[in-house]
Amino acid sequence: MRETMAVTSTEAAARIANIGDALARVRGQIADAQVRYGRAPGSVQLLAVSKTRSAQEVAAAVRAGQLSFGENQLQDAQVKLDALASGRLGGNGLSGQSLDWHFIGPLQSNKTRRVAEQFAWVHSIDRERVARRLSEQRPTALPPLNICIQYNVSNQTAKAGVSYDELAPLAHKTTALPNLKLRGIMVIPAPATDFDTQRKAFAQVREAFDRLRSDGIAMDTLSMGMSGDLEAAIAEGATIVRIGTAIFGPRMEGPQMRSPRPGESSIPGS
Repeated sequence: MRETMAVTSTEAAARIANIGDALARVRGQIADAQVRYGRAPGSVQLLAVSKTRSAQEVAAAVRAGQLSFGENQLQDAQVKLDALASGRLGGNGLSGQSLDWHFIGPLQSNKTRRVAEQFAWVHSIDRERVARRLSEQRPTALPPLNICIQYNVSNQTAKAGVSYDELAPLAHKTTALPNLKLRGIMVIPAPATDFDTQRKAFAQVREAFDRLRSDGIAMDTLSMGMSGDLEAAIAEGATIVRIGTAIFGPRMEGPQMRSPRPGESSIPGS
């Protein structure tokens, strides 16, 4: 169950003020794991999972140097994209920043257009139909949309993603589509607290990734690892880790944490 907290304006402001320190801790964990498992410095990208978070929280992360964010619901993401683009969040440290938006949730065919137009990455491709619509709707003035195929490595019935046998056929189909660039594989393994169990699942993903590359499919991205299994993912070759709770803490609820509307203050409690 997702942890939530009802907070006061003062508590919200304190939580937001801590985001920079939390980001520094996560970056330190990534750097330590890269050294521990023989990974090159800078080979693992941090994607801050901002789904369900407010625009104020995202702005605090931007001010701390984080430019890549993951969203899983288009309507929630749109509020943040609009608020950050409009300058309603104070501007200090935000002016001129080019943010990298990644869509990481299930994507319905009837919602592909805005994703194709406003996001740089989609991590959750599991159907040719969705990939084809993104290809058709990606503006030609923009670079190709980076995509990852979601692989259901643990065969969870409640999770999206393709099976092992479906990976290669979908990869070959997506590489043939214009305006898209297949970058790799994304996974959400079954939850596990034991490091060896976590690493075993990620090793399966790496093996599938290596098989596709040996078949001639050019890929460079393994999107795997979250707050609770970051180290195991890096040990098995993750190039993008998707971190939410370790950066933003438990999800905060309350009117002071919604994204500001035009004309409103962006500072909690002001």
